[in-house]
Amino acid sequence: MPVNLVPPSIMTREFWVNLTNPTTEALGKTILSILVIAETLVSFFWIYTLSGLGDGYAVIAAVPYFYLVISYVSLFIFYRSKRFEYFTFTQLVMLLVMPFFMQWVIGGYEASSGVAIWAILSPVGALMILGTRQSTPWFLLFVGLAFLSWQMNHYFAGNAMPIPSGVKDTFFLMNITGTASILYGVLRFFQGQKERVMLSLEVEQARSEKLLLNILPAPIAERLKENDMRIADHYEAVTVMFADLVNFTQMSEKMPPAQLIDLLSKIFSRFDQLAEKYQVEKIKTIGDAYMAVSGAPVACDDHAQRIAAMALDMRSELNELSAQTGLDLKMRIGINTGDVVAGVIGSSKFSYDLWGDTVNMASRMEETSLPDAIQVSYTTKQLLDGAYQFKLRTGVDIKGKGIVDTYFLT
Repeated sequence: MPVNLVPPSIMTREFWVNLTNPTTEALGKTILSILVIAETLVSFFWIYTLSGLGDGYAVIAAVPYFYLVISYVSLFIFYRSKRFEYFTFTQLVMLLVMPFFMQWVIGGYEASSGVAIWAILSPVGALMILGTRQSTPWFLLFVGLAFLSWQMNHYFAGNAMPIPSGVKDTFFLMNITGTASILYGVLRFFQGQKERVMLSLEVEQARSEKLLLNILPAPIAERLKENDMRIADHYEAVTVMFADLVNFTQMSEKMPPAQLIDLLSKIFSRFDQLAEKYQVEKIKTIGDAYMAVSGAPVACDDHAQRIAAMALDMRSELNELSAQTGLDLKMRIGINTGDVVAGVIGSSKFSYDLWGDTVNMASRMEETSLPDAIQVSYTTKQLLDGAYQFKLRTGVDIKGKGIVDTYFLT
C-alpha cells in the first residue's frame, strides 16, 4: 500500500520555535508535536510491515493510514483556523482510539502483542497539555477501552489473521520499547521545562526580594511575607535625622534634568552607603531631603552615636563631592531622640514610616539649622555627652515648642 503522506515542514518549524520559547501554549504544542511525530513514525512502520504480509492485511494497515490522514488534515485545519484546542482534541482522540482499533483488527492482545499500550500516550499527553483536571476523562476512557478489549478479546482472537511469529515478536519489542521511549522523552522534556521555570522563578524571587529590601527594612519585609499586614510598633528610644540640601531648588533651575538626577543619585548613594556602614535605617528621600532613623525597626542602645557618626560623615562626603563638582553643596542636618510609632502604610505602594513628636522635633532641628551645620536637641546631646563636642545655640524659635536652646554637633 503506497504512502504519500509526509509530515509538513511547518510542523517541524513549530516544534523548534516552541522548544526555545516554552510558554504554556508553546509547551503544549511542543509536547503534542512530539507525540504526533512519534506516532507518525510508528504508523509508517505498521503500514510497511503489515502491507508486506499480503493483500489480506490491507484492512489492518488501513487503520494507521487512516490515522495519518486524520492527523494531517486536522493539522492543516488548525493552521488555517488557529484553533489549537481543536487540533489537540482531534489528536488526543486519534492517539487513544487508533491503537485499540489496531489491536481489535489484528486479533486481540496476543496477536497484536498488546499494541493498545500505545493509547496511554493520549491521557499522558492530556495531563501535560490540558492539566490534571481535564486529563482525568482521557485516562478513564483509556481504562474503559482497555476493559472493553479484555471483555471482547475472545471475539477478536477468533477472527485473528495469522501473524508470523517474527512479526509478533517485532511488534512486542516495538510496543514495549517504543511507548517507554516516547513516554520517557516527553516526560524528560516536560521535566526540563519545569526545571527551567523553577530556575526562572528563583531568579525572579531573588529579584523581588532585593526590590522589597530596597523599599522596606529586612525585619519588616519578613513580617509582610508572613502576612502580617498591620505593622505598627512603638519604640521608646530612637534617634531621628533629617538632612536637606541648602538652596538646591535655585541650583536645580540652572541644571538639565538628567544632570540634576545624576547629582542627587551621587549624593544619596553615598548617604546610603553610610547608612549601611553605621547600620542606620534610611526611611525615605523627599526631593532633596533625606530621612533616617537608628533604633527602629531593630532596637539598639547606641542609636544616638550611630546617627551622630553618620551625620558627620555625611557632611564630609558632601564637602568632598562639592570639591569634585565645583558646586556649592551644603546641607542642614537636624537630629532628635525620643519615642516614635513606626509602621507600614498603604496596601500597594506601601512604605515604612515614623510618627510622633520626636519626628516633628527632628524636622524642626533641620529647618532651623544653619548651612553645613548639624543641629541636635538637648535630649540627643545628653546621650552624646563625653564622646562628642557641642556648641550651644540659644534662643531658637521652634514651631510648637517656643524658644529653646539647641546644640551644634562639632
